[in-house]
Amino acid sequence: MSRRLVEIFYDVVSPYSWLGFEILCRYRSVWNIDVRLRPAFLGGVMAASGNKPPGLVPNKARYMAKDLERLRDYFQLPIALPRNPAEAMFQKGSLAAQRFLTAVDMECPAQLEEASRQLWMRIWSRDEDITLPESIAAAAARAGLQEELIQKLLAMATSQPVKDRLKSTTEDLMQHAAFGMPAIVAHVNGKQHLYFGSDRFELLAHLLGEKWYGPLPSQAKL
Repeated sequence: MSRRLVEIFYDVVSPYSWLGFEILCRYRSVWNIDVRLRPAFLGGVMAASGNKPPGLVPNKARYMAKDLERLRDYFQLPIALPRNPAEAMFQKGSLAAQRFLTAVDMECPAQLEEASRQLWMRIWSRDEDITLPESIAAAAARAGLQEELIQKLLAMATSQPVKDRLKSTTEDLMQHAAFGMPAIVAHVNGKQHLYFGSDRFELLAHLLGEKWYGPLPSQAKL
């Protein structure tokens, strides 16, 4: 059977996107799939769909804090809430970071996975900035990118082609009637299937005809 394509649209401002991202990275060598990483802009998706961030609803915000603690342990990821989550998510946002990742995807796609991971580590593990050029550069350096390439990518990130590419990717996602992230699109038998969130992997496995072994397939008895 040929390998199926699974796309994940994500934004590093979303901790749930980090969970979905890591699960697909863990499973691409377990399931018969090719994973395509699609950095998009969550703010654009929310505006286009009329959705509201859960952090703007007080009860949801309180629940999210507890939920991320449970998910940290279950998925074994070093997630920690920023001291001021509202400022990090809604005031500072992630547009600069997502443009940088778009530039990475255009210029050196093999570096996209680790560059994305290091930006999540900054905001959702160490409570560090992801908006300033020097902050983004620090994440890129941790991802193994060389200084000359980092500076080239930072310049690219402010260019119109990169802005257009990020907008186009976000519009691609909206063609699936998406309303948030992570948004996973599985291509199976000529059809495209949208799954929202980081808690639908059992359903994705069923669609693919694969088995779900939990968040750590490397430790499961396959």
